[in-house]
Amino acid sequence: MKSTIRKSTYQAIYRLLDRVSPIESDCGKLCGAACCTCGGDSDDDDFKLGIYLLPGEEKLFTQQENWLKWSEELAEDFDFPDSWFGKIYFIRCKTPPLCPRKHRPLQCRFFPLAPHLKKGRLHLILSTVPLPYSCPLIEQEIVLSHSFIQATYTVWTHLIEDPLIYDLVRMDSEDREADGVPIKILR
Repeated sequence: MKSTIRKSTYQAIYRLLDRVSPIESDCGKLCGAACCTCGGDSDDDDFKLGIYLLPGEEKLFTQQENWLKWSEELAEDFDFPDSWFGKIYFIRCKTPPLCPRKHRPLQCRFFPLAPHLKKGRLHLILSTVPLPYSCPLIEQEIVLSHSFIQATYTVWTHLIEDPLIYDLVRMDSEDREADGVPIKILR
């Protein structure tokens, strides 16, 4: 599976998102870094949170980072678009909540926002993925920083130019619509 997004583009995206945050303070202090630490004490990796990297995002890592646990999976074995085949990378932080902030993967940087396509138009919504913890940003509908929303939207407009990422966003959007999941459009 080959992404059309270059390493330098991912680096620029990381730099842009380094300058913004969902709220003025560290949102992890609201919940005790629940998204980073949920299941962290378990010896069973199936109960530890982790994320899949977007296609090509692995270029930003050496796979030798001592704070990450890497696994390679086959996209065909999971619920990914049909256009996805071959290796995908799943990572887990081994040192939560002390993961190096400047090296956080994109899905950590975007949270709690998610891209959603409606009638071919890109929107940002609050994440609708079922979580094993409570996120105050979602549960309490805390107003998110305008600069965070704008930067995230800008990034997604570039990311969906990659056919693989577009297919993922389209599939996730169609699944939400088909399941009747209520969505809150923020942009």
